[in-house]
Parts: sequence; C-alpha cells; structure tokens
Amino acid sequence: MYLDKRLPDDKDYGLSVYKPLTGACMDWLNKRQPGSVIYVSFGSLAQLGENQMEELAWGLKLSHKHFLWVVRSSEQSKLPKDFAQETSEKGLIVSWCPQLDVLSHEAVCCFVTHCGWNSTLEALSLGVPMVAMPQWSDQSTNSKFVMDVWKMGVRNPMDNNGLVSRETIASCIREVVEGERREEIKENVIKWKELAREAMDEGGSSDKNIEEFVSSLGSKSLITKENEEFNPKSQNRSMSIIIDENDQLDSK
Repeated sequence: MYLDKRLPDDKDYGLSVYKPLTGACMDWLNKRQPGSVIYVSFGSLAQLGENQMEELAWGLKLSHKHFLWVVRSSEQSKLPKDFAQETSEKGLIVSWCPQLDVLSHEAVCCFVTHCGWNSTLEALSLGVPMVAMPQWSDQSTNSKFVMDVWKMGVRNPMDNNGLVSRETIASCIREVVEGERREEIKENVIKWKELAREAMDEGGSSDKNIEEFVSSLGSKSLITKENEEFNPKSQNRSMSIIIDENDQLDSK
C-alpha cells in the first residue's frame, strides 16, 4: 500500500508485538504542521540504560521540536521524573504506535532510530531522514549505510563514557531538519524512496525476486514429490522397512 498502492487494504504486517495506540498517535499527528515532528523509537527489543534514556529525553527537549516518542511500558520507569508533564505541549509519549502510518504521515520530518533493519528499511522506503543511535548486532552497519552510503541521515557519536549526550542528540536532529546538509539529505531521501517504489512495483527487481523465489519453492516441492513417488530405491527402501518390521513381529 505505502509503496506501489496495488493493495489498498495492505496497511500493516498483520501482526504486532504490542498493541499500538493508533487513535492517540494519529489524532496528535493530525494536529501538527507538515514536517514538524521528530519520531523516536528503538523497536521492540532494544533497552536503553537509565542515563542514556535521560540524555535522550533532554536532548529532545533541547531540540525545541515536536516529538512522538515510543517508550515501551517496561521502559517508562527510566524516564526523568515529570518529563512527560514538562514537555506535554511539545511531545507525546506512547507505549507503542503503528509505525508505518507514523512514518508516512506528512507531519513527520525525522526518525531517531536504533537502526534495526525493519525500521531502517521502512524509513528509507517512506522517505524519512534518520538520526541513528545503533545499539547492537547489525545496527551499526545499518547506520553506516544511512550516513555514508545512502547519505540520508546522520549518526549520533558517543562520548568517552559510551553515552550520546543531550547536546549531541539535539545537534544531530537540527542538522537533519534545518542544517547545512538538509537539502542534500532531502534529495537523497527522495531518490531512495523512488528507487524502493520502483523495486517493489510490478516488474521491479524485488517483485521479480519474490516471484522467482515462490516459483522455485513450487518447483522443488514438485520434484521432491515426484522423486518420492517414482524413485525405485525409495520404494524398495520403504518395502524393506515394512518387511523388517514384520519379521521382527513374527520372531516375537
């Protein structure tokens, strides 16, 4: 739906780890100006330390931008005291959201992300610049692509204590949204969004790959079935097993 619009009702994956607060998120976004909201999410598994959570919170406040921040229920105790109340005019904190709907909303101008592959691919496909804060596994590699290969965002550098400071977070957000590289990032975002759409469209590279993959599964299944039905060795082996079992029963 979000790329080629061939399936109008295909708006989600059909499965969500947590229950998204769709109404609250979309109602709030609908009241914001186009290109005015920073979306923040670290996925379903990443766990920020309490110090890093605090730096991120105050970094968002320092950016002076509206923000929609997904903080899972299990992580909300790490938020600075009274932070939600102090920033209620600028921000909305929710336990989960419909990410595809959020990323495709005109109000969203930037995505602060851990760079999990799903989130990275969704942001690229929907044309949203990224501020990368990788945590583990492939996320550092993904953030390298975001910043240096696709050039559609920046990565938050850590300090000597392994933390990304609030000043750095605010600075990176401003760099993506209103800095000198803004236009370059915007051009690259549009380019990769279009390439993703072409790849998924009928006859595109991803469309062809899926068709070939499904066809190969069907061919392998047919070949396996034919071998089982017509392979003399397979038939003899089955017969010998039956005979052996009968012999054992007879001997008892």
